[in-house]
Amino acid sequence: MEELISKLKKAKTVTVISGAGISAESGIPTFRDAGGYWKNHSAETLATPQAFAKNPKLVTEWYEMRMQKCFESSPNEGHFVIAEFEKFFPNFLLITQNVDGLHTRAGSKKMIELHGNIYRFRCTKCKQKIQFEKPTTENPIKCKSCKSIMRPDILWFGENYDLLVLGEAYMFAKRSDIIFVIGTSGMVTVPMQIAMEGINAGAYSIEINPEKSTIHKSISVSFQEKSGIVLPKILNILKSK
Repeated sequence: MEELISKLKKAKTVTVISGAGISAESGIPTFRDAGGYWKNHSAETLATPQAFAKNPKLVTEWYEMRMQKCFESSPNEGHFVIAEFEKFFPNFLLITQNVDGLHTRAGSKKMIELHGNIYRFRCTKCKQKIQFEKPTTENPIKCKSCKSIMRPDILWFGENYDLLVLGEAYMFAKRSDIIFVIGTSGMVTVPMQIAMEGINAGAYSIEINPEKSTIHKSISVSFQEKSGIVLPKILNILKSK
């Protein structure tokens, strides 16, 4: 614990990587549990370009249902503490796998949403984007510029990450003093690869998750607890400077 306190108080550049676990603390089901089989379709079969091309209204309806679930949920203590971290570390970046917008609602600004945002749609033709403030039932959603159909601005199975965004995430992690890995088991490999980029470059790493992640053996210190329990304690350490 003394080493953890020392590292926290000396840190200048900090990366937080968050996953579905922190959202689960707010009552949002993890992706594969999100409604289970919905109208006889699994999440994996709906979250694809092929599914959207075949039945855009069905896929849009599913995302609007999920958007409503996210809207009805609230950020928890873990979200709020991560937002507070921006005040304590001169260089800070949150890299989240989550698309639910809870980090934004908690106040986070220095953030990369690796997989997109459930409230945002983009045009399939001109690529213009629209951000909804609250759930919509418009279906199909039409682009105001070219009148083409819009799709969720979400990274689907079979699609590639934005290389510029991904490059920014890797570069920031690589020069970080501390890497937090919060609420993710490692089933999604890219965020863990980003974490390992920083760890291999010498970053002190802190894992917060009820279960051990796939990179647990490379972690400096691990808390097998919910983020809403551990993060407020870490924030108190920072405030005691």
